[in-house]
Amino acid sequence: MPTPLTRILNQGTRALFSEPATALRGARRLLLPMRADYRRRLAMSLRRWLIYHQTDIVFGGCQWMGARAHKNPMDAWIYQEILWEVKPEVVVEIGSCYGGTTLFLAHMLDLIGQGTVVSVDIDRSKFAVSHPRIVEVTGDSGAAETVARVTALCAGKSTLVIHDGDHRMDPVLRDLRAYSPLVSPGSYLIVEDGVMDLFRPGDGIGTFSPGPLPAIEAFLRERSDFAVDASRERYLMTYNPRGFLKRVR
Repeated sequence: MPTPLTRILNQGTRALFSEPATALRGARRLLLPMRADYRRRLAMSLRRWLIYHQTDIVFGGCQWMGARAHKNPMDAWIYQEILWEVKPEVVVEIGSCYGGTTLFLAHMLDLIGQGTVVSVDIDRSKFAVSHPRIVEVTGDSGAAETVARVTALCAGKSTLVIHDGDHRMDPVLRDLRAYSPLVSPGSYLIVEDGVMDLFRPGDGIGTFSPGPLPAIEAFLRERSDFAVDASRERYLMTYNPRGFLKRVR
């Protein structure tokens, strides 16, 4: 008389030939048990995760040391890698909003043991952080006087630039042209939020107007001394597609 285990195996064998798809799903559940409350979560696609993070997390649930930070944590990890490798004397952050990312950058420089964060923003009403390494420059990033002030702060120093300001194509391209000369050879010009150009309008990320990604492509057609460092996108869930631009000479 067959044992219970034998009956189960025999049923599985018959199902494999009569209903292979059903049998394989059952086998996966048997071999790889997973809690029901996590099964659905871990079945989420990368696309769905990015939309979920943008709509449900980034504008209220993402913080650095208590300060709101509109940042993808996968990108923040890459930033600390780049900062450690480059060890810039100045990090120019164009667009700071609440200041969470500004504070994160200052803390990373604390760990490295050198550097200043030049925070450029037109509006300080939400900016709620302070740190000895942070220098505030308040004004339109595209204004000549703002560019001149930041240029003076970077003079003679190794510099890295992060663009997280106005995300429309024309202002982004304008800023890339204005601030790229500050970037030291071997350092980076990081352009944030090109992810919006990969999504459809109305899905939580996409917009109707061209954004950072076409600005990046236009900039790269003009400048052969910058190249996309695709290795910085290895965690896949980045907000900055083709946005990690390394100055190669």
